Amino acid sequence: MNFPHRHVLGIKQFNADELNFILDTAESFKEINTRDIKKVPTLRGKTIINLFFEASTRTRTSVEIAGKRLSADTVNISGSSSSVVKGETLEDTARNIEAMHPDIIVMRHSASGSSEYLAARLDCAVVNAGDGTHEHPSQALLDAFTIRQHKGKIAGLKVAIIGDIAHSRVVRSNINCLNKLGAQVVVCGPKTMLLPGLEELGCRVAPNLPEALKDADVVMMLRIQLERQGKTLIPTLREYSRFFGLNETNLKLAKPDAIVMHPGPMNRGVEISTAVADGPQNVILDQVENGVAVRMALLYLAAGGEKMAED
Repeated sequence: MNFPHRHVLGIKQFNADELNFILDTAESFKEINTRDIKKVPTLRGKTIINLFFEASTRTRTSVEIAGKRLSADTVNISGSSSSVVKGETLEDTARNIEAMHPDIIVMRHSASGSSEYLAARLDCAVVNAGDGTHEHPSQALLDAFTIRQHKGKIAGLKVAIIGDIAHSRVVRSNINCLNKLGAQVVVCGPKTMLLPGLEELGCRVAPNLPEALKDADVVMMLRIQLERQGKTLIPTLREYSRFFGLNETNLKLAKPDAIVMHPGPMNRGVEISTAVADGPQNVILDQVENGVAVRMALLYLAAGGEKMAED
């Protein structure tokens, strides 16, 4: 199919066919990551700038690896090493980078809408690696890829997302993505970590953890986003773990073959017990592995991969 999008800013821009096309493209790239020589010439001559204004381990590393495995030239710039610390605006920083003629800028920023802001002002492709509490499209896609890998499908599955819903960009992208692919999404968390109008996003809000976990096919745990909270929203971590933490006992409420996911980083003993995090139902490292293939697909498509293939 012809991929019509110049930028990857959020799941909301894609329809179900396009989401499945991205996942299928990622499937074709996944095999490359198991080769002895993990490199193909697909994006040779292309330049990718990874512009990360927030700390990241998994996303930044997998984006860099994805670019290099496609033979692109990749350059990493962190917020602390950019001229933003000297007072330069985000737009001026990006325009100066664009003057060096990169093909793609992959950006993570604390401000919601920052990627869309740049995409409207730059000629190069922009890929959103997380913008504030808004979206994290590549995470939702790798989660969908992992669910499809383990369950063989997404449509009709019950996916329970538990934790700090209000401050999570992952949950917004996942609700959009999983809904479009036919899953039933249930969210649960402390009332202070929920948002009004969540049902309008296409999910159901469970009143408690047992109700959310009941007969779930997929359980996705989220950490408490302390860096995005202006004040403490829970009495203690111990109390949070008691009512909203996943452990071996309450996991039995889900289906016997349910898979456990987490976008990372995990806080063991808070939202997830070590026994579950290291248990047979967890697919957390599969998510990390699949992140490389999904980001290879997104970089390929953002660089005009389908058009290059036609040419």
